[in-house]
Amino acid sequence: MRTKRPRRLDGVNYVAYQRYFVTMCTARRKPLFTTADLVEEIHRELQNTAQHFDFEILAYCFMPDHVHCLLSATSDAADFKECARRFKQLTGYRFRQKQNERLWQPGYYEHIVRDNESSEAIVRYILENPIRAGLTRELGEYPFAGSELYTGEELVTAWDREGLGQGRT
Repeated sequence: MRTKRPRRLDGVNYVAYQRYFVTMCTARRKPLFTTADLVEEIHRELQNTAQHFDFEILAYCFMPDHVHCLLSATSDAADFKECARRFKQLTGYRFRQKQNERLWQPGYYEHIVRDNESSEAIVRYILENPIRAGLTRELGEYPFAGSELYTGEELVTAWDREGLGQGRT
């Protein structure tokens, strides 16, 4: 069954300093992100695309049939919709060339993180996702989760400290 593509919010500017909690699902929720080779390839493109569009990856987790990430804009010109579109287009095209099947379901889900919302709580949700799914038992064990900014130790203990990466939200 094909679901309707999630709509972007009307009247919202997706260009500027913002944080975005994003979930992108594989086509038909097929468990594709189970091997290091594929996850590393998709993760590299996420890194490249995020950097190209002026985003930092605060946290990410490649679950078997979806990916979560928390992105933070690093400039006033950071364009979230274009970043997400380009990432899915490039990775989807390459995957189809190799596997002759679709990688992504249409659309994605994003939550614009408000100023009063803690990045640490979202990081915790992302990192605990494999535990909730029964894929691992401890924080830090899952091989397809992490951050481009913080060490594993910082991520695991983020909510036990006051302010992960002082000054960042």
